[in-house]
Amino acid sequence: MTLNRQWLLAARPQGLTKDSDFHWHTAEVPPLQPREFLVRTVYLSLAPVMRMYMLVEAAGEPPVELGAVMRGRGVGIIVDSRHPDWQTGEVVHGPLGWQEYAVLNGDAPKLTFKVRQRIAPVSTALGVLGITGFTAYVGLIDLCSPKPGDVVVVSGATGGVGSSVGQIAKILGCATVAITGGAEKVALATSRLGYDRAVDYKRQDIDAQLDQCCPDGVDVYFDNVGGAVLNTLLGRLRRFGRVALCGRISEYLAPSRCDYGNFGHFMKQRGKIEGFFIYDYVKRFAHAEATMSQWMAEGRLIFQEDVLDGLEAMPRALRRLYESANLGKQIVRVSEDPPGWPAGRAGAP
Repeated sequence: MTLNRQWLLAARPQGLTKDSDFHWHTAEVPPLQPREFLVRTVYLSLAPVMRMYMLVEAAGEPPVELGAVMRGRGVGIIVDSRHPDWQTGEVVHGPLGWQEYAVLNGDAPKLTFKVRQRIAPVSTALGVLGITGFTAYVGLIDLCSPKPGDVVVVSGATGGVGSSVGQIAKILGCATVAITGGAEKVALATSRLGYDRAVDYKRQDIDAQLDQCCPDGVDVYFDNVGGAVLNTLLGRLRRFGRVALCGRISEYLAPSRCDYGNFGHFMKQRGKIEGFFIYDYVKRFAHAEATMSQWMAEGRLIFQEDVLDGLEAMPRALRRLYESANLGKQIVRVSEDPPGWPAGRAGAP
């Protein structure tokens, strides 16, 4: 008998999520049915959209039912299998949920993927070499078509997605400007992550900072926050500027919607703005993983993680995203790494 510790959804959040919104639970791992496989969770990913999963009006997906295991992606190792295509010992990333063990159906819609690369720690399958990194790659390259010399501005620039977007833009020959919060994150953006310049949105003079960082306007804006920052950048786009809408964390807890008064300028500049759902681009994942792995092998792409230890830390880790406390991709280590993988955890507090 194998016991499985889990976090269940106990309540719909009011404002910032609280520990009482979740219930700590222990259950037995059920016997595998034909064509199922069992994954031991190694790391779990945190993303702002998880709070939306907890609400009745979940973002793009059915809400998590009260009493159900909290939804979330993880990376882990297959420890038992009754499916010929999923072998014991293989490392996968997929919808494991907030729990130590996950039983997955090998014939279900393909939201679970085998980890092919072995050049970086297994945790990067949730960050730069996983869905988070693929989001950065697809959102920038497929939606925004950056060209050498373009000015690329990224909000949420030191988070999971943003920390990769800026580096990819630099590799492609663009000038990069980070928008992030606080002196520590500004330093992280311009030193470790390689942004050319950085804007601290927590200061009151964001327009003056943008005047200094990109006085001639912006060609590409990768938006991770929505709200007032998005409106400001819409007003700074150059002719045929492109905007990728990836997230809107600033609006998830806002009492009212932002007034996007700069759409007039955006239309005048013949701008393009596009939202996207990363699972619409599954066919691009293998290419993105191979390309970004090669960049990592060449030393042109690094990873930045913020790691907490223990499944017990999941509610706190989610709050850190809304408190802007994370430095890089927020993840939680649940169990020991599988053997044979590079060690190292960048940016762990």
